[in-house]
Amino acid sequence: METDTIIVRLSGEIGVKSEWTRRTYEKKLKENMKHALSSLDLKPNAIVRARGRIYVRTQSAMETAKALTKVFGISSVSPAKQTTSELNDITQTALAIAETAIQENATFAVRCHRVGTHPYSSQEVCRKLGEQILEHLKRTRNLKVNLTKPEVTVSVEVRDKEAYVYAQSLPAQGGFPLGTQARTVSLLSGGIDSPVACWLTMKRGSPTIPIYIDNAPYTDERTKQKAIDTARKLQEWSTGHLRKIYIVPNGENIKAIQEKAPARFTCLLCKRLMYRIAERIADTENALGIVTGEAIGEQASQTMHNLYAIDEAATRYPIHRPLLGFDKLETEAIARKIGTFEISIMKAKGCTAAPSMPATQARLNAVKEAEAKLDMIAMVEAALQNAQIIEL
Repeated sequence: METDTIIVRLSGEIGVKSEWTRRTYEKKLKENMKHALSSLDLKPNAIVRARGRIYVRTQSAMETAKALTKVFGISSVSPAKQTTSELNDITQTALAIAETAIQENATFAVRCHRVGTHPYSSQEVCRKLGEQILEHLKRTRNLKVNLTKPEVTVSVEVRDKEAYVYAQSLPAQGGFPLGTQARTVSLLSGGIDSPVACWLTMKRGSPTIPIYIDNAPYTDERTKQKAIDTARKLQEWSTGHLRKIYIVPNGENIKAIQEKAPARFTCLLCKRLMYRIAERIADTENALGIVTGEAIGEQASQTMHNLYAIDEAATRYPIHRPLLGFDKLETEAIARKIGTFEISIMKAKGCTAAPSMPATQARLNAVKEAEAKLDMIAMVEAALQNAQIIEL
């Protein structure tokens, strides 16, 4: 039996919000779902919002369900067959679903969830459907009921006068609908960490605008392309929100840093410059924070001493570090899941401006003293004047 409805379950965090906030989040979620499906040329017949659920009527159930697993604010989705709340109709629909979903020698169970008033209980539905499935399939399949760890679960969701029967659920990402939190800008390098930091920020409902600081000629064109490609991959998770990436040239600034500052401070002064550039773009984009992929000790510039020394450069916006306590394997696991890992590990030229003996426990006063020899304001202005915006 072909399914015709997707049951969309909202993230549990949405359900504990106040009534007004919950409705606002559900409305934004529905809007994001429409954008996501439209981008894949999937046209549902209707999207119906009910308390704690959103139902998508469609003739492309599986494709639609898979697309919706990438929409933040959804905990899971189930392709289902819609019927009436009449017990006979539920039974016939469940038998058809079971015939397709339950293979020979399998174990199964029936689950029922009801909202509204009905002339039967959830237990009565489970009992009748279990008996009918066994009777219907006993001659062709050696089935057994297992209520603890069934191989297949035939589920029924009854809501007032309608019912939905399904045997499959796809996990989604949870979080908050994108756009329910303030916008951020993010420093996106194209490496493994920064795309994951962007994704985690978006998962919490905050749209982010990526900024690639182009250190050419100390890096190559492949490095820049990786950043653009990871931004495009992130767009698959943020349809309707992530539309562009800033490309900001920084090679001349690095040259000035190398000429006028101690070599051990090169990366720290470069990062402080990046923060100032990001703040100016945040002003333009009405953002409320800067996202980075930094994690404690991941690189020489990311020791706690050095993070303290570079944070001071950001005077108007907080620095958000979603990966601060992650180890590399945790970050890589998420990168694989979201599709950026294979892009990030492609060969490219690492930044050759990095010193062989970088400072790992820099003192803020020493860094600021070295920075005083540079015209940072002019360097920021020059970089922004030559910045490029690429539409995704």
